[in-house]
Amino acid sequence: MTFRPAPANHGIRFVRTDIAGSPSVIADIDHVVDISRGTTLQQGEARVHTVEHVLAAFAGLQIDNMIVDLDNNEPPIGDGSAKPYVDKLLEAGIIEQEEDKYYLEIDAPMSYSEPERGVDLVVTPSDDVRITFLIDYKSPALGTQYTTLQDLNTEFVEEFAPARTFCFLSEVEQLKAHGLIKGGGLDNAVVIYDSDLGQVEVDRIQTALNLKERAFVGKSGIINDVKLRFYNEPVRHKTLDLLGDLFLIGVPFKGHVLAARSGHKANVALARKMRELYKKKQIAKRYPSNGFFLDIQSILKIMPHRYPFLLIDRVMDLDPEKRVVAIKNVTINEPFFQGHFPGHPIMPGVMILEAMAQAGGILLLNAIEHPETKLVYFMSIDNAKFRKPVTPGDQLRFELDMLSFRRNTCKMSGHAYVGETLVAEADFMAMVIDR
Repeated sequence: MTFRPAPANHGIRFVRTDIAGSPSVIADIDHVVDISRGTTLQQGEARVHTVEHVLAAFAGLQIDNMIVDLDNNEPPIGDGSAKPYVDKLLEAGIIEQEEDKYYLEIDAPMSYSEPERGVDLVVTPSDDVRITFLIDYKSPALGTQYTTLQDLNTEFVEEFAPARTFCFLSEVEQLKAHGLIKGGGLDNAVVIYDSDLGQVEVDRIQTALNLKERAFVGKSGIINDVKLRFYNEPVRHKTLDLLGDLFLIGVPFKGHVLAARSGHKANVALARKMRELYKKKQIAKRYPSNGFFLDIQSILKIMPHRYPFLLIDRVMDLDPEKRVVAIKNVTINEPFFQGHFPGHPIMPGVMILEAMAQAGGILLLNAIEHPETKLVYFMSIDNAKFRKPVTPGDQLRFELDMLSFRRNTCKMSGHAYVGETLVAEADFMAMVIDR
C-alpha cells in the first residue's frame, strides 16, 4: 500500500494498481457494499475490503485528501491496529491546503438503534469530535468496558491508534471460511477464549487454520496470554472502528457520539443518516432561505416555471433523493378560478397534479449536480385519485417519496393534503434532461 498526496476537495480514493486500468473507488458511504466483518467499498471493478483501520488513521490525523494505491484487495493488516498507518503518515508529513474546510455540525440529536441486539448510537451537538463507547460482552476476559475520546489532537495517536482488533476463538474458523483474515494470526489480533473444551479446542482451531505459532489457553482468558496495550484495549479498538466508519460520511463532523455495543453494521447505518444530513445542509447552504428549508426566492433559482404556472410557494423539508414536503397556498387570485367554476371555485385536479409534480421536480433535481441547468419531463402519471375538492383559502401540503432513481429516470409516489385530510394522490415517472 502506498499513500500519495491529493489536491484539495479530492477526498480519499483507493486505487487498485493490480487491475488493468487501475480502477479506483472513493471512500464514502455511497460505495459501501459489504459490512459482514469489516467495511468493504466497491466502484466498478475496484473492490477494497477492510478499509476501516486505514480510514480511522485519516480521521484521527484529520487528513481529508489522499490517494491510496493497493496491489491487492485489502490493506496490509499490520499489527491489527491503525498505528502502522499513522506512523507512516506522520513520517511523511501532513500539510495544510488552501481550501476552506467544511464540517458537518450536528445541531440536534440523532440516533440509530437495533433493540433486538441491544445496539444504540446517539449523536449530540458538540464543538468537536467526541466519542463515548461501551461494550459488555458476556466474556470474563472482556466484561464491561468503557472509554471516551475527547480530543483527536492530543489522544488519538498514543491512546487509540495502537488498539488492536480482537475476536473470539469461536469466530476464527468462520472468518477464515469466508475468505477473511487471510493474513490473520496471533501477532495481529487479540483472540478471546470462549469455549468449554479447553486446550483441545485451541489445538483443533490451530490445526484447521494451519497456524505456525503455538497457541494455548491463557490464564487471562486471552489466547497465549497476549498482553493488552491498554486495560480496555478492545473498547478502544471499537472506537477506532467507529472513527473509520464515520469517515465515510465524506466530511469531518463536530458531534459527540455515544455508542453502546455497536459494530460495523450499526456504524455504517449511522454514517448514512449523517451523510443525508450533510446533503440536506449543503442544499440549504446553496439556497439560503428565510426560516424555511426553501423559500420562494430559492425555489425561483431551482424551478424554470414562472407566473402563472409556478405552483409551489415553499419547501418545508427535503431528504435528498428520498422525500420532499412542499406547500401551495391556494387563493382566489389563481387565474384558473375565473373559469373553474364561476360562482363555485374549485381547483382543477390537473393543477393539483401539476403542483405535486413540481414538488417532485425539486426532489429529483436535487438528486443530481447543478439542478439549475436541468429540466424535469414527466413521462407518466398512474393511480391518480381525487378525494376531496380544493377551494380558495386551502393550504395544500404535498408529500412525495422517491421510489427509484436510475439513469436520470425516477419513480415517485405523491400525496396531497389539506390539513390532515388527503385530497389527492398519484404515482409519477419522470426524467431529467439538460435545460
